[in-house]
Amino acid sequence: MLPHWLSRFVPSLDALLTVAPIALLVGLAAAALAAHLRTRGVRTAYTRKVFHFTIFTAASVIQLTSGLGGVVVFGSIVALIVLFAVWRGAGHVFYEALARPGDAPRGTLFIVVPLVTTALGGVLSNLIVPAWAWVGYLVAGWGDAVGEPVGARWGRHRYRVPSLAGVPATRSWEGSAAVLVVGAAAAVIGGLLAGFEAGVALRIGMAAGIAGALVEAVSNHGLDNLTVQVAASMAAAL
Repeated sequence: MLPHWLSRFVPSLDALLTVAPIALLVGLAAAALAAHLRTRGVRTAYTRKVFHFTIFTAASVIQLTSGLGGVVVFGSIVALIVLFAVWRGAGHVFYEALARPGDAPRGTLFIVVPLVTTALGGVLSNLIVPAWAWVGYLVAGWGDAVGEPVGARWGRHRYRVPSLAGVPATRSWEGSAAVLVVGAAAAVIGGLLAGFEAGVALRIGMAAGIAGALVEAVSNHGLDNLTVQVAASMAAAL
């Protein structure tokens, strides 16, 4: 018999049958949209984050409506879609929508690492503060999704961050500010939709947004999907 903490991650048959078709539809639609935008000349800084935003938002909705088991089903199917693009490699339109030119020649690494750290961030959040993991999804999904495009478009004050595999990485204060504002707004909206009073939702959002932005600013390139989720969820719980 599985221990309780582990059994929570095992989806029920009902969750599997209910969420799997939704996960496949949402995952493929998000991939198709990102790929289509890339073929239209939209920069990878944007196409990658379109997919990121859609997946994290859907995960938060599923967590609140179907529970952790539903998120496990959803995440597993989305991971298979991403790994299919990695298997096809450079030249495949969805791969090109995810692989940043600045990450070359380690483009595949910086698709796989965020995929793994996203999963680890969700696992840790659900182990530490299970009632608040959805906040981490929203702050990481919305805040981080906006931070990179804002930095790419308007970032004038840049700073270096540690990276992996020797690939140089920078962020900008403008992008970090966007992570804070949009991440906080996402958590406030999520709190209101979850039924919290406005004042409580505002406090949750501000705490989560600030924590997520601070942690994102110092996290290794490629690891922020993990650190932002955990920090934002814990701040909301506190």
